[in-house]
Amino acid sequence: MRNRFDKELGLLNNELIEMGSLVERAIENAVKTLITKDVEIAKKVIKSDNEIDNMEKTIENRCFKMLLQQQPVAGDLRLISSALKMITDLERIGDQAQDIAEITLLVANEIYIKDITHLPQMANATIKMVGESIDAFVNKDIVLAKEVIEYDDVVDDLFNIIKDELIVLIRENVKNGEQAINFLMIAKYLERIGDHAQNIAEWVVFSITGQHV
Repeated sequence: MRNRFDKELGLLNNELIEMGSLVERAIENAVKTLITKDVEIAKKVIKSDNEIDNMEKTIENRCFKMLLQQQPVAGDLRLISSALKMITDLERIGDQAQDIAEITLLVANEIYIKDITHLPQMANATIKMVGESIDAFVNKDIVLAKEVIEYDDVVDDLFNIIKDELIVLIRENVKNGEQAINFLMIAKYLERIGDHAQNIAEWVVFSITGQHV
């Protein structure tokens, strides 16, 4: 029974890594569109959300199968229940990457009112958080999970920088308002992605310790 459970767990880990990679790529490409103004990349991000949704269903089915067939207890039960929580956050990250891509389509033909350096920095920070939170789960690395939780402050700080810059631009010229709001929405979606990655890391801690932060 144990060998069978460990085999299923290995497949679960692989699927989580695959879903995490899809989500990371979606974030990266959504912001890449903002930089390059390549609308085809944005359209691919929007279409890729279906693939992320399908991965969520696949992993969910595997978790339910493990619960029904293996009847796990204690640590194994925490692990499966944590995975179910994690894929919900990953799916929502995919939705927010799609939202970012849709906004980039709106601004692709516009001259930008500001340098967008901080938005790619935010995206890279969230990608780092997503990747490391999945690694922490697969490797049962509580130290790495806690580092991800703390790293959310970096994303929050970048959001505040962007917000303050956009407020100044709107005050300087009200015509900057519409694009400023679009940039602020992108920053807010990235900030939410950071929150979801933090949630994933918190479920990793729970899967290991039984305590939810």
